[in-house]
Amino acid sequence: MIRVFTLAIVFLLYLARQTFAQTSDSLPEKIQQIISAKNATVGVSIIGRNGKDTLSINGERHFPMQSVFKFHIALAVLSQVDKGTLSLDQKIKIKRKDLLPGLHSPLRDKYPNGATLPLAEILSYTVSNSDNVGCDALLRLLGGPQAVEKYFMENNFKAISIKINEEVMQHNWDLQFQNWTTPNAASNVLEAYYHNKNKLLSPKGYDFVWKEMRENESGKNRLKGRLPEGTVVAHKTGSSGKNKTTGITAAVNDIGIVFLPNGEYYFISVFVSNSKEDFNTNEKIIADISKAAWNYINTYSN
Repeated sequence: MIRVFTLAIVFLLYLARQTFAQTSDSLPEKIQQIISAKNATVGVSIIGRNGKDTLSINGERHFPMQSVFKFHIALAVLSQVDKGTLSLDQKIKIKRKDLLPGLHSPLRDKYPNGATLPLAEILSYTVSNSDNVGCDALLRLLGGPQAVEKYFMENNFKAISIKINEEVMQHNWDLQFQNWTTPNAASNVLEAYYHNKNKLLSPKGYDFVWKEMRENESGKNRLKGRLPEGTVVAHKTGSSGKNKTTGITAAVNDIGIVFLPNGEYYFISVFVSNSKEDFNTNEKIIADISKAAWNYINTYSN
């Protein structure tokens, strides 16, 4: 009888740790408290404990990706490197006409007259510096945005639409919505990359992406914003800016892999859209959700 009672207690404790249980102090409840008073649509997807814990808020809703898609582009490019179609050492010419004004581009700032650069350097600028000129150079190399979408469809990833490049996206507000994903799909791609499911990348390609994601210099006030100093976060951001006519921000995003002090990790994707809040508030929504997730998962992982 005592043994049965003990087993029952162990089983109940096990259940309490699954799927971020819906209790008054649960993670979903905390996140709802963060977003409930905000004039924005927020999507969240979290995968923890090797896929045993999941959380989804608006997880199947379509959100504009903005520069989040540069992570997806990197995977598609490196898959071609692995096949031998491309090489990280091959030289890519970026002409002066490609250095489009109005686009965020540290690469253009460094090479104002254009340059011939190794693919690896352009890829690094694109991922860790969210460089738009580099991004469009990579898309031209692949044969256009649809080549990236096709790569993910062929690898059985759904809910990803990549139709336009940065030049088009940054100069036509309405067209940015053609590049979309869902929070759940974003987290699934992160998980597949990190675990290298179906051998998506060679070890060299995998390490390249990992280094650039960890060294990503954008979005310091988003997923990383309220986490303890030194927390390892490999992530990719995306931002739309604010529509001058409506005052609405279409996208402030961050997706990433976050590590706990004990070495465990989780995947988190947060998308803020249709927001009438200011930029700092939009970033704080992400930072607060990230902090709530870190606190909750760290508590239950020890």
